[in-house]
Amino acid sequence: MDYQQTIDYLFSQLPMFQRVGNTAFKKDLSNTIAIAKVLNHPERKFKSIHVGGTNGKGSVSHSLASVLQEQGYKVGLYTSPHLVDFRERIRINGQMISEQYIIDFVGNHQQNFEEIKPSFFEWTVGLAFDYFANSKVDFAIIEVGLGGRLDSTNIILPILSVITNISYDHQNLLGNTLKEIAGEKAGIIKPNIPVVIGEGSGMEALFKQKATEVGAPIYFAEDTEHPLLDFDLKGNYQKANLRTIACACTILKKRIALTDESIENGLQKVTVNTGLRGRWETLSKSPLTICDTGHNEAGIRFITEQLNELSYSKLHFVITMVNDKDISKIIELLPQDAHYYISEAKIPRALAKEKLAEAMKKNGLDSNLFSSIAEAIKSAQNAANENDVIFIGGSTFTVAEAIEYF
Repeated sequence: MDYQQTIDYLFSQLPMFQRVGNTAFKKDLSNTIAIAKVLNHPERKFKSIHVGGTNGKGSVSHSLASVLQEQGYKVGLYTSPHLVDFRERIRINGQMISEQYIIDFVGNHQQNFEEIKPSFFEWTVGLAFDYFANSKVDFAIIEVGLGGRLDSTNIILPILSVITNISYDHQNLLGNTLKEIAGEKAGIIKPNIPVVIGEGSGMEALFKQKATEVGAPIYFAEDTEHPLLDFDLKGNYQKANLRTIACACTILKKRIALTDESIENGLQKVTVNTGLRGRWETLSKSPLTICDTGHNEAGIRFITEQLNELSYSKLHFVITMVNDKDISKIIELLPQDAHYYISEAKIPRALAKEKLAEAMKKNGLDSNLFSSIAEAIKSAQNAANENDVIFIGGSTFTVAEAIEYF
């Protein structure tokens, strides 16, 4: 198979949560453990840092990778989902995995893996761990895909675990209460491995209990003093992420060689060093056009609060959502003064634009429907004046298509 055939095989023949939802989610780690055995346990051949939580784990993961790169380490970075190119998920020192490595990996292991019947995500985790081990990285920053306890990444034994925060998302898989969701996220806390909790989110007692049970030193970023740091990621919500990162770096300095200069430089070069995109990113300045991947209740709340700080004549909001979320609370948070351009992302999980428009109409939100995200953006651009603002979001997939468009 060539590269495109290999990627088509991964996308279309194997379940992928980002595309099809619940059917791709495995309720145990047996497949990942079997894959690791076939690959001769690559996850044991590099030091790792495990990053979970509801929001901010992508920003925190990329930032920690940038910091370690500035220290001179060879750093692997595994994140999900990707925005434009599948290879964004797996990087070393900011460089994406090669197409040839992916072709060879799938070709070499297709027969054995098909006996295991892994999901798309399980395939990808195996690929990432194999690549990092063979490339002899010093460290790998591993972002949790979904939840924590049963996530495919949870076979690693990291030197540090990080849980950014807890809020409502994926309730159909993780539980309907914050306590249930926190219990799943707390599943990455390992015996004797320090854990940083970015925001306790009212679940401090649960995290403390779990840490005590396994003998893990626990640090709450909100209760810890940190040096005054700044970084290049925009968005007010990044202030909480920065506090989490600062706490994580304080713990790391006790375990590995890491200077204050590397921390400061790394935080100023996150986007340059790692290629992170879609976090309060300016896509155009005329008119001001911003996108952000925030897609759940907490994420949308931060977005709307920051939009309220902007000065504009009119707000044009290009939006799509996925069909397996409770969108009612999200819609309640959306600005009443905006005009909405509704479409659907090119994925099976996309919420039908008619359903989204109907739900938004009940909340008094003005909208028009479009056949594609590109058409919605084009219409917003045609309608917007110089003093207006265009915002693009609602899901990661909206942002992905927007980045391609621009």
